[in-house]
Amino acid sequence: MSQQDKEPRGRVLIVDDEKVILDLTAIILKNRGYQVFTALSALEGLEVIEKERPELVLLDYMMPNMDGLTALKEIRRSYPDTYVIMFTGKGSEEIAVELMKAGASDYILKPFNNQDLVERIESVLKLRGIELQNRALLSERERLLAEIADWNRELERRVQEKSEALRRAQAEVVQSEKLASLGYLSAGMAHEIRNPLNSIALFVQLIKTGLDEHERLDYVEKILKEVDRIDNILAKLLDASKRPKFEISEVRVDRVLEHTLDAFTPQLRQKRIRAVTDFKSIPPAIKADPMEIEQIFTNLFLNSIYVMPEEGTLAVELEGDEQWITVRVSDTGPGIPPENLPNIFDPFFTTNSRGTGLGLSVVLRIVKTYKGKIEVEKSDSLGTTFLVRLPLAPPR
Repeated sequence: MSQQDKEPRGRVLIVDDEKVILDLTAIILKNRGYQVFTALSALEGLEVIEKERPELVLLDYMMPNMDGLTALKEIRRSYPDTYVIMFTGKGSEEIAVELMKAGASDYILKPFNNQDLVERIESVLKLRGIELQNRALLSERERLLAEIADWNRELERRVQEKSEALRRAQAEVVQSEKLASLGYLSAGMAHEIRNPLNSIALFVQLIKTGLDEHERLDYVEKILKEVDRIDNILAKLLDASKRPKFEISEVRVDRVLEHTLDAFTPQLRQKRIRAVTDFKSIPPAIKADPMEIEQIFTNLFLNSIYVMPEEGTLAVELEGDEQWITVRVSDTGPGIPPENLPNIFDPFFTTNSRGTGLGLSVVLRIVKTYKGKIEVEKSDSLGTTFLVRLPLAPPR
């Protein structure tokens, strides 16, 4: 195989305004297997670098128009992968030091020894190979570190998402267990207490028919009222524990909301509370028991009206998409204390001295019956927003 068929040892550009030196240096390097380009001026040399991108430039310091120092700085700025060896006149070591500081890889004094020239070129090209390899390794290291950082951020995000999903799932399991426990408790209480209550009511009615004294009649009336009150509490316990009789039909949630709000008109007027509705879209009807759907919002409206001072605002927002009906019920009350938020759906939990603590438990039971979701979306000193989501598809 001839020298011409071999892979060149490297591409070298020689820039010198002395043609004799240019041609001599080119012959030396070509004989050593280098691919050689030549230029008689710095400007011409920069054009060759732009086109050919040689690994090395042999650059003369003393040249007209643009001197070697200016050309060196431009090469290092625009073509950092191209290394430079400077040619300097004999006795110009101070200039050589300045050139090295400006970015030259080496310098050679004129006139030069041919073997020394070749050894210097080989040394600089070897150094260039090592530095470029190190630069590539550092770049790869930075890329890998950035990739690892991205992976860590993604992992942290996924762990946070899974942890939050697990927390919500655990909370739902706890709520379901509480509702199940309430079911056993309330069903047993209802069956055990209702029978004697019926007897008490019957005996009181008999006593009432045989008495004339106004005072004793008044006393009997109070007994009957207490019996009714206990019976109502038991009825609410049964509602919270199990699904009562129901009739499935086509239910338009927007109409249920309007009807339920109308039912609260007297209470709203009494406290001068403004009711605001925002039906962003009217979702299609769902298959449900209208009384159950109405009970959801009756309890939510009742809670909101109770906690609000006079001249508050009750806001109802409705929207739907292809999968869910979303209703937001907002008030301008004082908000739910953070320590109470985990317990608001618990049976018997209430901050109302006159309440039973079963309203939101009933709401939770109904919403879960329809495979829906309910949560406190926001609660602070400006008020509370409950978010209710009901699926458009019927529960299976």
